[in-house]
Amino acid sequence: MIIQKTENSRISTFDPNNFSFGNTFSDHMIICEYENGKWGDVKLVPYGPLLFTPAMMGVNYGQACFEGMKAYKDNDGQVFLFRPEKNFERINKSATRLAMPEVTEEMFLDGLKALVDIDRDWIPQGEGNSLYIRPLIFATEEALKARVANKYMFAIVATPAKMYYTEPVSVKISDHYSRAASGGVGSAKAAGNYAASFYPTQLAIDEGYDQIIWTDDATHEYFEESGTMNVFVRINDTIFTPPTSEKILDGVTRDSFIALAKKRGFEVKVEAIKVKDVVGAQKNGTLKEVWGVGTAVVTTVFQALGYNGEKLELPRLSDEESFAVTLKNDLVNLQTNLSEDPFGWRVLVDHALETV
Repeated sequence: MIIQKTENSRISTFDPNNFSFGNTFSDHMIICEYENGKWGDVKLVPYGPLLFTPAMMGVNYGQACFEGMKAYKDNDGQVFLFRPEKNFERINKSATRLAMPEVTEEMFLDGLKALVDIDRDWIPQGEGNSLYIRPLIFATEEALKARVANKYMFAIVATPAKMYYTEPVSVKISDHYSRAASGGVGSAKAAGNYAASFYPTQLAIDEGYDQIIWTDDATHEYFEESGTMNVFVRINDTIFTPPTSEKILDGVTRDSFIALAKKRGFEVKVEAIKVKDVVGAQKNGTLKEVWGVGTAVVTTVFQALGYNGEKLELPRLSDEESFAVTLKNDLVNLQTNLSEDPFGWRVLVDHALETV
């Protein structure tokens, strides 16, 4: 790895008590270029702009995918990653689906650890705080040709993060728009998936909702995801979540929630969720909770569902009554080294770069 430390750190300008998620970036980034059929040297360099033209193929034809993950700092200042091998596996699945070259484990994990190590001062301590990390791959060849590109860049950037949603949100159950279709790229973290979601989400916001629960493209009879999150439903004391597929992202937080729920002895059913069953459960009082999970948000509890022009209110449970909050606390405590890690999910980031 080629390491070029910044000579002008911006850490003195960072106020951990006053920042917005996604707009403040740490001092360094990882970059690596692909050309002539192979990846070059991994470089850790000062964060900043890169030189591209409007003819870059990633902009014109959408060959771009990314991951979302976090680093956490415990009360003693130790820094941890959470299940990074899952993100490594998934970015390569996304790259393969978009006909892009896979990255190596060394590129991904060593680059990730090096960036987090050198920029550990950018990780804010405290409840709900972390360093959000964005690995990405995109086509960089300068050519207006609708074909697989010959040049790519792998990069990792990082931004301090805090709690995404501080209040419960209302979501509209979609009866027209879908996030993904059979045979499409729903299981990949393709950049275009997010672009396509913005318009229907804005329509829902205009109606007074915060997000959308996406339904299947064929019938709109089944829950799939919610916004940029995997979705969970609790009817009585049973937790339901849809199985992953070519239309549903295999979320790391989703997988962790399922494991933590089973560890607590909660009944979990990974099966298709019918819209009519959820609406019916709300009507008869057996619907206890609906929530979304994802890396950025961790957990977002829904306070109402919009369906057929009606706003269906959900029970307001205490933290002790809520399975969603209980599992969120279990996950956060594990991530921030406040509890034991029986799964081996926490990865300590040592100070390997201090002597470089």
